[in-house]
Amino acid sequence: MPVGADYELAVREAEKALSAAQSAGDVRNVWKRYTGLLGHRTLGRLLLGRSAAELVARRDTPDD
Repeated sequence: MPVGADYELAVREAEKALSAAQSAGDVRNVWKRYTGLLGHRTLGRLLLGRSAAELVARRDTPDD
C-alpha cells in the first residue's frame, strides 16, 4: 500500500512537534492535532523514539 503524501507529511511534522515539546501540555496539543490522521499507535511510536522515516517505510512495504 503506497503511503499518501499527506500521511508522510503529517508523520514528519508530528515527529518535529513531539521532539520540540517541552511539557505535557505541548505533547497533548500535538496529540490532539495529529491523532485523527495518524492514530494513537503511530503517535505513540513517535513519542517513544521511532523515526518518521521508519514508520513511513514500514507502512509502505506490502504485507505478504
